Amino acid sequence: MFDWLFKDEWFPKFDWNWGYTWEIIPRLLEATLNTIIAAGAGYAIALVFGLFLALAQRSKSRALTFIVRELVEFVRSTPLLLQIFFIFYVGPQVGITLSPWVSGMITIGLHYSCYLSEVYRGGIESVPKGQWEAATALNMSTLQTYKRVVIPQAIPPAIPGMGNYLVGIFKDTPMLSVIGVAELIHTANAIGSETWRYLEAYTLVGIIFLALSLPAAGFIRAFESFVRRKLGM
Repeated sequence: MFDWLFKDEWFPKFDWNWGYTWEIIPRLLEATLNTIIAAGAGYAIALVFGLFLALAQRSKSRALTFIVRELVEFVRSTPLLLQIFFIFYVGPQVGITLSPWVSGMITIGLHYSCYLSEVYRGGIESVPKGQWEAATALNMSTLQTYKRVVIPQAIPPAIPGMGNYLVGIFKDTPMLSVIGVAELIHTANAIGSETWRYLEAYTLVGIIFLALSLPAAGFIRAFESFVRRKLGM
């Protein structure tokens, strides 16, 4: 009676080829290294520039604060893919020509720096007001206050959010394939177009991303616990 539910067009037979799988693994592993480099470089840029943006939003200059806040909101409100296209294709029209690799890493770094700036800002604002007043009473400069008092207390509560965006960067690196960066999805597409076999390539890409994201999330949790123990929190 229900034989129509089990027709081949509804449940196609998967033709997994292990020989072909072992053949394409080296190319995918090479692309994995490219993905890790792109994500790592982009995250490093985001960590540094994000802190700069967070501190700039607390500047005494209202003009600077307004400009930085509007910049952060603009970047967060526009798609990463559009920003990648803009930097790579529009940049040369104003005299800024960058390679696909450099364009991709800069775009990811700037995009996620705006998100991390909000994570940093939340951590900074969580520091009790008494800590700021104590630093002022000790006649500390603004730089000394941030370096010795505020940032060490702001980072621990910010670590979970920072970890989330690290995993997010890993998942967004496939967008760099649109400008020719040889990361995992770009390589899987190339492999599939050569042989018209996409099942093995895309399945392996999913497994690789899972293998990257889970340890990264675990490392962040372990690092958070380590920091809190060191600070006695």
